[in-house]
Amino acid sequence: MNIILTTPSPASGDLIIPVLQTNSLADQLVGFAPTLGVSAEVLQRDFKADAKEVLTVYSQNGQKIYLLGLGKDPQEMDWLRTFRKFFFDQKSKLATTLAIDLTAFDGSVVAGVVLGVRGGGYDLKLYQTDKPETPVFYTDAGMLTLQLSPDQQAVAQEALTRAEAIAQTQLQMLDLMNAPANYKKPQTLADWAVASGHQFGYGVTVLDKAELERQKLGALLSVSQGSDVPPVLIIAEYKPEGIENPRKVGLVGKGVTFDTGGVSIKTSSNMHLMKSDMGGAAAVLGAVEVAAKLKLPIHVIGIVPSTENSTDGRSTKPGDVVTAYSGKTIEIIDTDAEGRVILADGLGYMVRNYQPDVLIDLATLTGSVIATLGYHAAGLFTPNDALAATLTQAANQTGEHIWRLPVWDAYTEDIKSDVADVKNYSGKPVAGAISAAKFLEVFSEKHPAWAHLDIAGMAFADTEFGSQKNATGFGIRLLIAYLQLLIEEKQ
Repeated sequence: MNIILTTPSPASGDLIIPVLQTNSLADQLVGFAPTLGVSAEVLQRDFKADAKEVLTVYSQNGQKIYLLGLGKDPQEMDWLRTFRKFFFDQKSKLATTLAIDLTAFDGSVVAGVVLGVRGGGYDLKLYQTDKPETPVFYTDAGMLTLQLSPDQQAVAQEALTRAEAIAQTQLQMLDLMNAPANYKKPQTLADWAVASGHQFGYGVTVLDKAELERQKLGALLSVSQGSDVPPVLIIAEYKPEGIENPRKVGLVGKGVTFDTGGVSIKTSSNMHLMKSDMGGAAAVLGAVEVAAKLKLPIHVIGIVPSTENSTDGRSTKPGDVVTAYSGKTIEIIDTDAEGRVILADGLGYMVRNYQPDVLIDLATLTGSVIATLGYHAAGLFTPNDALAATLTQAANQTGEHIWRLPVWDAYTEDIKSDVADVKNYSGKPVAGAISAAKFLEVFSEKHPAWAHLDIAGMAFADTEFGSQKNATGFGIRLLIAYLQLLIEEKQ
C-alpha cells in the first residue's frame, strides 16, 4: 500500500474525516452535513467524536465516508492508536483507494496517522496455515492519499518520511518479539542485525560463544549455561558520514529470547509470554536501523547481549559467583534475575570499548516496575537530571510514557554481597526495580550520563491484534525522538 500527500481534492474511493471532540463539534458537523445529505443535528445525535469512535455514512453520490473520533486534545500516540484500531477493524472492508482529510490539522499529525495505518495492517497470525489473504488495501494495489493544505506540505513530508522509516522497522520487531523460542534464537537476532546493516549501511559485529569466552564475558555466559542454544553479543554501529565529532550515544538492550527463570524456575501459567523477554533488544536494534535509514547526524552504538535462560544440569545455580567482563564478581541469588546479569556485560563492553557520551539501557527487567507503574509507563532510573528531562520530553512527544524513580545510594545496601562484589537480587519483597537499577549502575562504571529504562510493563500488552498479550515495539519511537532532541541541542 502506497501513501502519498496531496492538497485538497475530490476523493476517489473511501474517505476518512478525523473529528475532534471539542466545543466546536457542532460547527464541524454542520460543514459535513450538506455533503452527506443529513442534518448536523442527526450527525451530532449519532456521533460524539469520542476517541476511536466511528460513524459510517454515505455521501449523496454514494461515496463511503467514515467520521473518526479523536477525543479531546489528541497527541501523537492518540492519533496512532485511533488509526491503528480503525484500520485493523476495517481493513477487509476498505476500498483499494482511500483518502484522509487532514486539512483542518497541522502537518505533524501525519506521523501518528501513518504509524497507525501501517500498524493496522499487522498480522499476528504468524504461523497459521489457514489465515485469510491480505486485504486488497494492504497489497501493492492499495493507495492512501493524505489531504493537507498547501502550507503544511513540507512539515507533512518530514513527518511521513520519519513515520515510514519507523513503521517498517517496528513491524519487523513485532514479528521477532511475537515469534516463539523455537523460531527465535539469539543467532536469529544477530542474523537480522547483519542483514539490516548490509541494507542500510551500518556496521554489525557478532561475538559468538567462542569469542565471548576469549574476551571473558562471564556474566552473559553464565546465564546461557543451561541452554543448548549458544549466546551472542551483537554490536550494531551507525556513524554518520561527513559529520565532525558527532555526539555518541550507546544503547544496550536485553536480548533474552526465552526465559524459564533457570534453576529459580518460573511458574507455568504465563511462561509462554517469556518469548517477549527481548523487548530491550528490539528497541535498540530498531533504533539503530531507523537512525541509519534517516541518516541522522549522530553516532549510535547498539549492544545486545542475547541468550536463552533455560535449565539443566549445567545451569548456573543460586549461590554461584560469576565474573563479569568488567572484572567485577556477581553472587547469583536468583537465576530468574538474569536480565541484569547479561546487561552487566553489555554495559561493561560498551563503556570500555566505545566510551559513549550518553549510555542508556533498556530491558524487560522486573515485575516490580509493573507493580509500581502498571501498564501505563516504563520506569526511568538515572542520577542525571538533564538526561532525565530530555528522555521525558521525548517520551511526552511520542506518548511512550516513562516515569522517574529514585536511584539513591540508600538502596545500595540491597545489592551488597557477603562473598562477591555485588549480588544480583536483594531477596526483599520491596523496591525490586530500584535495586535492579542500582545493580546496573555498578556496571555503568560511574558514567555521568547513564539511564536505565525498565520496560517490563510496556513491551507486551493487550492490543487489538490478538486475545493474549503481544508485542508493542515500545522504545523505538522514544529513542528516535530522544536522538532528534540531542541533534537539535547541538545545532
